[in-house]
Order: sequence, then C-alpha cells, then structure tokens
Amino acid sequence: MGEIVGAGLLAHVPTIMLSEEIRRSLNGGEDTSLVAGLERLRSSVFETLDYDTVLVVDSHWATTVEFVVASHALRAGLHTSSELPRGMCRIPYEFEGDPELARTIAALGPDGGTWITANDDPYLPIYYGTLNLWHYLGVAGKAWVSVSVCQTGEPDDFLTFGAVIGKAVAELDRKVLVIGSGAMSHTFWPLKQIRDHEAAGVEHIFTPEAAAADFERLGWLEAGRHGDVIATMDSYSRFRPEARFAHYLTMVGAIGGTSCRAEAQRYSEYENSVGTGQIHLWFPRPQEGWTT
Repeated sequence: MGEIVGAGLLAHVPTIMLSEEIRRSLNGGEDTSLVAGLERLRSSVFETLDYDTVLVVDSHWATTVEFVVASHALRAGLHTSSELPRGMCRIPYEFEGDPELARTIAALGPDGGTWITANDDPYLPIYYGTLNLWHYLGVAGKAWVSVSVCQTGEPDDFLTFGAVIGKAVAELDRKVLVIGSGAMSHTFWPLKQIRDHEAAGVEHIFTPEAAAADFERLGWLEAGRHGDVIATMDSYSRFRPEARFAHYLTMVGAIGGTSCRAEAQRYSEYENSVGTGQIHLWFPRPQEGWTT
C-alpha cells in the first residue's frame, strides 16, 4: 500500500531561472529568497526523504473538459517558454515518469466523481510550472509526473481530483510527494507600471488587501487549518489566486481535504513577483497521519 509522504505549495516564478546577477539587479541588490529556499528544500527533503515519485499539479497546464495526467515513461527535450522566452530559453530536461501511477489515477476518475485521462503523446507540451521546480528539486532516479488544472473546474472539483490522486497512490506500492505549483494572489501590474514592481518587497503586491488575504491564509496553513482555507475560497477569489488556487486545492485534496491537519513549514519569505504573492511552503507528513 502506497502513501503520500510529503506535500508542498511551491512558487515556480520565472525569476528563479535568471542568473543571480540579474535577480539582484531587479531587487535593489538583494537576492530573492525563493532560490535559497528551493536549494534548502532539495537538501533537507528531496535528497533525504524516501520516495519514488513527485507529482506536480501544474497551474500553467490548463485543460478544459477533463483533468489530464502525463503518463510518459520518459520526458526529455529543450523547453522555451512561450510566455517569457527571453528568460526561459532552451532549458534542457530529462526525467522518468510513472505511467502506472498516471493510468491508475485516470482509471479511478469515473468512480471518484470526475473526468480524468492519461496521455503519453510525445508532443504533449510541458510547462515551466513543472520544469522550473524540477530544475532545482529533480533527483536522479526519482520519477516526475505532471497533472493539469481543469480551467472549468470549481473548488470541489479540484478537491475531488486530489482525493482520486490520494486513492491511486494508496492502491500502489508508491511513496509520493505532491506539489501544488503556483502562486497565491495573482494579479499582475499593467505593462506601463510592471517594471516599477519587480522587486520582492511586499509593498509591490498588487493591493494591500491581496497581501492581507495571503497572510491570513499563510497563518491558517502554518496552523494546519486547511478547512478554513477551503471554506473561504469564495472570498479569496476576489484576489484571483493563480489558477483559482486549483494547485493547492488538488494537493490538499490528496492528503485529506478539509480534514487535513498538516502544518506548513516556510522555505522562503512571502514575496512579490510583479504584483503576485509567492512563497514556498512544505507540509511534512505528520507522524499520526495527514488527518489527525
């Protein structure tokens, strides 16, 4: 019987793929804490924990009529971002997938109450919501699997999808890490102003109200109060969390949903990225289980 042995809400912002020199030039001589946070997460978790597969809920991969799970045995190539090719250009990648896990997730969709397909088309695009994190956290011999965000889904759909993922892991002999890859509040500054707001300081978040809403949820997450985050999604939607916060909701759905009591550990500061709220949070599996 398998288990999810760790989970995270991690930022994948393009800034982390820039050189340190450029990062500091954008931030008044200081570096973002997001890079050091990923380096610390790699050494303290990804290189030490016993796991087989990393499953990434990629907030940049939007599907429409179903959730999709990448079921490739191997993904390799060069990635240039269509969004920001100047900063993310011909990034090499190569990692094993987990076709059995992908197919098991898809097979459980109908009984789980949602629509899921597995897809191993070699031309299926891959997004930097996965690759930027793999760049820092990928360890040789560990499989990585991406799953989509269904853009027509609602919070209960994302929680349902997460629950199916959790059930699929439990059915297999797998130890899995689940990552919700994406931001918190997610409104960009307009183009004419955006270059005035590239520094990491909280004062550059699009509105003080958005930052306050993010901080409120950070407090709940650090206290293990996932039910409060889920219950207030209607009010949080005013601040446009990335991908309707589907990456977090799917992640937490996989580890118990409203019953989850896992407490977040910060692996970075809460930072701005051109108006959006970014942070690395890690949820170690509680000794007593996710829903104690």
